[in-house]
Amino acid sequence: MVEKLNNLNQLIVHAASEKKAFDILVLDLRTYSDLTDFFIICSANSRMQTQAIADSILGQVYEKSYKISSTEGYTSGNWVVLDLIDVVVHIFHKDVRVQYDLERLWGDVPIVEIPSDMPLER
Repeated sequence: MVEKLNNLNQLIVHAASEKKAFDILVLDLRTYSDLTDFFIICSANSRMQTQAIADSILGQVYEKSYKISSTEGYTSGNWVVLDLIDVVVHIFHKDVRVQYDLERLWGDVPIVEIPSDMPLER
């Protein structure tokens, strides 16, 4: 059974897509990890775009009063990690994403479908 996006995941996917994030992937870790329920992974073309995606997500999360545990990597802009407790967001510069290949490391976990009719920009 393919899982659907929950509200927080949908908010994050929208916020990332508003800043032209690409190759957005949502991994369902609920039965694989005690640390978080989902990973959301996306790519950017530059350090500035990586930071803009992080800013967009953080702005939406703050606005909706979700909790943020921590952020890492914002200054370098190569790999920004946003820990939102139930969801950990990985925003990669496209070249760095290939290097770390989290999709392969977590290849046995289910992928949450992003509906094709879901507008990725608001």
